[in-house]
Amino acid sequence: MSKGTIRKVAGPLVIAEGMRDANMFDVCRVSTQRLIGEIIEIRGDLASVQVYEETSGLKPGEPVESTGAPMSVELGPGLIGSIYDGIQRPLDDIMNITGGNLLQRGVEVPSLKRDKIWHFTAEKKAGDKVTGGDIIGEVKETHIVTQKIMVPPMVSGTIKEIRDGDCHVTDQVAVIIREDGSEFSMTLMQKWPVRRERPYKEKLSPSTPLITGQRVIDTLFPIAKGGVAAVPGPFGSGKTVVQHQLAKWAEADIVVYIGCGERGNEMTDVLNEFPELKDPKSGYSLMERTVLIANTSDMPVAAREASIYTGITIAEYFRDMGYSVALMADSTSRWAEALREMSGRLEEMPGEEGYPAYLGSRLAQFYERAGRVKTLGSDDREGSLSAIGAVSPAGGDLSEPVTQATLRIVKVFWSLDAQLAYKRHFPAINWLTSYSLYLDSLGPWFDRNTDGNDWMKLRARIMLMLHDESELNEMVQLVGMDALSAPDRLKMEAARSIREDYLHQNAFHETDTYTSLNKQRMMMQIVLDYYDISKQALEKGADVNKLAALPVRERIGRFKYEEEDKLTEEYNEIEKDLRAQASAVLE
Repeated sequence: MSKGTIRKVAGPLVIAEGMRDANMFDVCRVSTQRLIGEIIEIRGDLASVQVYEETSGLKPGEPVESTGAPMSVELGPGLIGSIYDGIQRPLDDIMNITGGNLLQRGVEVPSLKRDKIWHFTAEKKAGDKVTGGDIIGEVKETHIVTQKIMVPPMVSGTIKEIRDGDCHVTDQVAVIIREDGSEFSMTLMQKWPVRRERPYKEKLSPSTPLITGQRVIDTLFPIAKGGVAAVPGPFGSGKTVVQHQLAKWAEADIVVYIGCGERGNEMTDVLNEFPELKDPKSGYSLMERTVLIANTSDMPVAAREASIYTGITIAEYFRDMGYSVALMADSTSRWAEALREMSGRLEEMPGEEGYPAYLGSRLAQFYERAGRVKTLGSDDREGSLSAIGAVSPAGGDLSEPVTQATLRIVKVFWSLDAQLAYKRHFPAINWLTSYSLYLDSLGPWFDRNTDGNDWMKLRARIMLMLHDESELNEMVQLVGMDALSAPDRLKMEAARSIREDYLHQNAFHETDTYTSLNKQRMMMQIVLDYYDISKQALEKGADVNKLAALPVRERIGRFKYEEEDKLTEEYNEIEKDLRAQASAVLE
C-alpha cells in the first residue's frame, strides 16, 4: 500500500508525490476526507489521481493513500432493482446516511447491501470438480431474475464443502481446494475490475435479432442479440425516448441503463416510469430486471468517465449466467466530454476538436465488450450483451469526432432527424440515412419465424417505395404534384401510408407502443395490398384521386391500434373492403 501527499489540485485532478510504489489504475483515498480516486498517470514518484468527488477545499500536503487494488465492482445478489452512481455507490443508502438528496463527499457505502438475507440453493455437492464460470448454486433475486452463483473466472479445483440456506452476500457458501492445495472461500459476491473485460470461451456470430417491438427498427434496421447500435441525433429529436422504448420492450432478460451525464429530470423520468411499467412477459414491474446507473450532469465529471465501465461490467456478469442483456448508454457524447476534460487537465496533446487522440480506441474498447458468447464453465451456456449508445453531437453535426468514431465501430446506425421530429413523426429515425449491417445474417431468421416466409421481400418493397418517394418529392417541389403521372401519384400515396400508418409509432399509446412481428408483417402486407389492388384498378382506367380517397384507408391507418387477438378478423375485413371499394371506383 503506497502513501503520498498532495502536491497540486486542478479540479478533479490531484497530483500526488511519494507514490513510486503505486500501480496504474489503483484506487486511492485522497485527503483526510477519504475522497475516492483512481491513478490515471504515473511519472517517477508523481501520480495523477482522477478524483470521483468534488475536490473543493483540498490543499497541498494532505495525505493520499493507494489501496493497491484497481477500480472494481461488486457482483452478486442485490444488483437488480438498484440505483447506483457512476462508481457503483447505491444512491438510496447514501441518502439514508446523509439524510438529504445531495451526494456528500467521502461517504463509504458498500455496493451490495450487507444486511440483506438471501436464500442460497446449492446445485453442486462436496467432491465435485469445478472450473471458472461453473454454476454452484442460485439465489432467487426477484420474481423474474434468478441469479446464478458462479465460480470466479480464475478459480478451479474440487469443492471441499458447500451449504444451502439463508446467508448474507459476504457469508461463505462453499470452499474450493485448488490444484496447488490452497483453499478458496466462496461467497455469494465476487469483485471484478471495471476496465478489464470478463473472459468467455468463444465469441459467436450474431444470427438472432433483438426484437424491440418498434416497427422502424425491427422491419428496416434490426439489431442482433449481441449487436451494437448508435443513436445519434440533435437536441429534441427523441434519443432518450427511443432508448426508454428499447429498455422497456426489447427482448432482453436483463436491462442495464446508464444515464451518463444526462439532465437530472430525464433520470427522474426513468426512476418514476420503470417501477410502474409492467414487464409484458411476466406482468411484474420492469425494475425487477433492471439495473440503473445514474450519473447526472451535475455529478462530478470524473465519475462520468467510470460510469459506462461500471455498467458494462455488471452487464457482462449477467451475460456470463446465460442471460440476454441489453445495455443502454445515454449518452456517450457526455462520456467523451469527460475524457476531453481530464485529458486537458493532464496536458495531453489534443486531437480533433480537443478530444484526446485515444478517443476512438476507448470507444472501441467499450463497444467491443458486447457480443454473443459461449460462456466459461463446463456446461454449454450461451449469453448475449447488446450495447446501444446514444450520441448527442453538438448542433446535430454528425461529422463531429464522437459520432464518426462511433460509426466506425457499430453495425447499426439509427439516424435521428430533427426535421422529422419537428413534424411530430416519432420515432424520428430517418429511413434514408440509417442502416443495419446485420440484415444479411438476420434475414433468414425473420423469414422462418413469421407467417408467409416473405418478411425480407416485403421489407425490400417498402424500402424501395420510400426511396422512390424521396426522388419523386424532388420533382414535386420543382413542378408540383399535378405534373406527376397517375402511377407516380399512387406510389406517393402508398409511401405516405407507409410513413404515417406504419413507421409512425406512438410510444405513449397502450397498444401502439409495442408491435409483435406478426402484426408488423400484417401491417406491411395491408399497405402493399392497397398499392397493388389500386395499381391494378388504375391500369383498368380507374381515377387516381378516387383511389387516393378510398374510405378503407382510414381503417388501414387505424389497424396499428388493434388488439393482438382481433388482428386476423380485422385484417380479413379490411382486405374485403379494399377489394370492394377498388371495384366500385372502377365501375
